[in-house]
Amino acid sequence: MADDDALQAFDLRPTDTRVGAEIYDLDLSKPLDDGTFRAVSAAFDRYSVLAFRGQDLSPEARIAFSKRFGKLQINVRSEFNKAGYPEIYTVSNILTDGKPIGSGDAGRYWHSDLCYLPTPTRASLLYALVVPERDGVTLGNTLFAGTCASYDTLPATLKRRLEGLRAVNSYNAMFERKASEFGVRPKLTDEMAKSYPKDAVHPVIRTHPTTGRKCIYVCEGYTTRILDIPEAESRELLALLFAQVIKPEYVYRHSWRVGDLLMWDNCAVQHLASFDYAPLHRHMERTTVEGSIPF
Repeated sequence: MADDDALQAFDLRPTDTRVGAEIYDLDLSKPLDDGTFRAVSAAFDRYSVLAFRGQDLSPEARIAFSKRFGKLQINVRSEFNKAGYPEIYTVSNILTDGKPIGSGDAGRYWHSDLCYLPTPTRASLLYALVVPERDGVTLGNTLFAGTCASYDTLPATLKRRLEGLRAVNSYNAMFERKASEFGVRPKLTDEMAKSYPKDAVHPVIRTHPTTGRKCIYVCEGYTTRILDIPEAESRELLALLFAQVIKPEYVYRHSWRVGDLLMWDNCAVQHLASFDYAPLHRHMERTTVEGSIPF
């Protein structure tokens, strides 16, 4: 199939924000031919967030589609990896026999998935199994903020100031913060801290490995400090960049439906989950595709 034909193989509907597009009339339960896959990949590079609507996908189908984009990662919180499918991580507030079946506080802060690893995530793919709804309104939306578009509009003097700066991204710092603020996960023990990844240092401004665009690569959820500058200056710069990324003109809000497969680029966007649905249930399952070392 030629690429032009592949573009007609599905219905692509861009959002009215700087990121995001919905895709209809594409069945991901079956392997995509190479032309259609190239068209999907091109749309992903362009829009950074793709919502595949109306999917009915087995775990095997989700894993197979995810692997088309690269090597899959296994989440460090292995207790929430799906039985028989370690590549699938459960995000849910459902309890079974009094115990959580998944991470109930995932996405509390703006973040980029697995940026606390030396080789972070390229893409995350989240599949909706249970979507909360109240009075006809869908709850538990996910918000996405464009890190490329938000970088583009920074003043030239600030861009020069940020050149070459590196920042610390810490899984343990995020874990401790969530345990303290929300009480869903246990307090971080010394033994747990040793078993989780060590802090990772990445550029404050990252180059997108496919498009070559510059992206803001510090986030509220994991970034603790910019290195080699005074601590007060680090706090000031981080606060400025956190606020820049989430300006309304860069943000897309995804309203979930059961059967959505949502895919996002963790270099080009950050994301945040809405927690407006308790005591209703929300159940999602995620795969993550390994990326490249940020530069």
